[in-house]
Amino acid sequence: MPATRSRRVRLLAAVIASFGIAHGAWAQAERGPDVQNSSLDGALFYQLLVGELELRDGDAGTAYQVLLDAAKRTKNEQVFKRATDIALQARAGEQALTAVQAWRAAVPDSAEALRYQVQLLIALNRAADTAEPLSALLRSTPQSQRAGLVTALPRLYARSSDRKAAAEILANALTPYLDEPGTGTAARVAVGRAWLGALDSARALDQAQRAHAADPLNEAPPVLALEMLPATPAAEAVVVDYLQRKPDDAAVRLLYVRTLASSQRYAEATEQLEALTRSQPHLAQPWLTLGALQLEMKRPAEATAALSNYVKLVESGALANGNVASADGDDDAPSSTSQALTQAWLLLAQAAEDQHDYKAAEAWLAKIDNPQRALEVQVRRASMLARQGKLDEARESIRRVPEQTTADARAKLLAEAQLLREQKSWTEAEKVLADANQRFPDDVDLLYEQAMMDEKLDRLDEMERLLRRVIALKPDHPHAYNALGYSLAERNIRLPEARTLIQKALDLSPGEPFITDSLGWVEYRLGNRNEAVRLLRDAYRSRPDPEIAAHLGEVLWSTGQVEEARRIWREGQAKDSSNDVLKETLARLRVDL
Repeated sequence: MPATRSRRVRLLAAVIASFGIAHGAWAQAERGPDVQNSSLDGALFYQLLVGELELRDGDAGTAYQVLLDAAKRTKNEQVFKRATDIALQARAGEQALTAVQAWRAAVPDSAEALRYQVQLLIALNRAADTAEPLSALLRSTPQSQRAGLVTALPRLYARSSDRKAAAEILANALTPYLDEPGTGTAARVAVGRAWLGALDSARALDQAQRAHAADPLNEAPPVLALEMLPATPAAEAVVVDYLQRKPDDAAVRLLYVRTLASSQRYAEATEQLEALTRSQPHLAQPWLTLGALQLEMKRPAEATAALSNYVKLVESGALANGNVASADGDDDAPSSTSQALTQAWLLLAQAAEDQHDYKAAEAWLAKIDNPQRALEVQVRRASMLARQGKLDEARESIRRVPEQTTADARAKLLAEAQLLREQKSWTEAEKVLADANQRFPDDVDLLYEQAMMDEKLDRLDEMERLLRRVIALKPDHPHAYNALGYSLAERNIRLPEARTLIQKALDLSPGEPFITDSLGWVEYRLGNRNEAVRLLRDAYRSRPDPEIAAHLGEVLWSTGQVEEARRIWREGQAKDSSNDVLKETLARLRVDL
């Protein structure tokens, strides 16, 4: 059989199959009423074949016209869909829209045609024209399927270049369904998410609150509220109320934990995790996250206990049994037993190191056999060497780690600088970072780290130059604004500018405890002691860190609240007696705890 003829026979078979005409149907034609005759007549069959052959030969335009003519003549939805898809494959958006409009004219109630029309109009940046087809699509969708459609709409309209106009279109189209049983919650959440995309947090919050009030056990409103945090603090009440009503919802609670942790509200995140591990101790992921947070809060013994529970659950088959609860889209959740154990072993090694049990730390590290985590393992070993006074050996061990990419080289430089920083070798750390910035110019992370070392070395002009370079390269870098503002406040100079810088940082990262601490400190320097106490209490409540304790204690001391100041300082000292800011504060004020 010639090749061309063979190809055409295969194509013919595909065309026939696509329209439901199978050999078996013909063979059973005499069996009676079970057989439904196809609408495929000779003329339509010929047009389909010609159209597909033209497409196969690379002439998409002719194929489109042939199939569109066939679709108009027969009013066959499958042919309309095929013509539309051919135009889309050829990236001919207007032709695809023309096909869909003809489709709708031929089959006015076609939900699929309406779906195509809405999607195409958005893709063509004509979202304003979607109002009519969207309303028609919602009406034509069965009530049992409408909530699912409504839920998907905000993501579809997120592609629009005019988010405000898109939100208004969605709000108008969904108004009839806001109080309808079965779709009310989905509609309000969809409208709220659209307004959130349009940066109208007030309207988004209103819809989240209304949806939650109407359906307090539905997880969608608190998930929307979580998307609004930390920029809209009032949304948190929706989350808190939902978790009080439905305390066993691990997925929502873990999303809340992630939100709290991203704002460094570690104490509150820990409280949420402790509640979850008490109520559902069989879930593995909360134990891992709790252990990591305990380490961050300098509680190595508690971290070890949490991480040990996690390891036991994973080794008993937690991943295979599906009891590793994680929030949807959690990229940090381990995807395999090996990955899960590696994460835990690295954290357990750090906990052992923090308790000066280097033998136990090395035993945990020895369990890890993963080349992709080689640098992390070596950094932990280097940290232990440095703590034992073997700093040169520690640095060399990091340098010996193989480099596969430039990213590996950059990571090694950052790791070495961090090691030197932990050992308070400011000069050497600054040299490493200066060399790194020569090798990787305009890297905001490296520039920021070098600025921090210049601050330690009292090279404040150079620190300011580097931080302003970071801000120029990345205007939404909250820590650069905060570091510069805090340095001015600490030196008691240019205080209005310091406040402006720190407020900008807090706008970029609302609720972040260390930035709130900086703002409290600058208010104290400006003489606003009551406001300083309020801010510092908020910061300390979210993150009971020794440095924040030093500032809060000093402001309380200055206002005559001596006993509370001593209590706060003792708490900070118990967490880290070597903290430089706390030590300097107590020495300057001549306080003996």
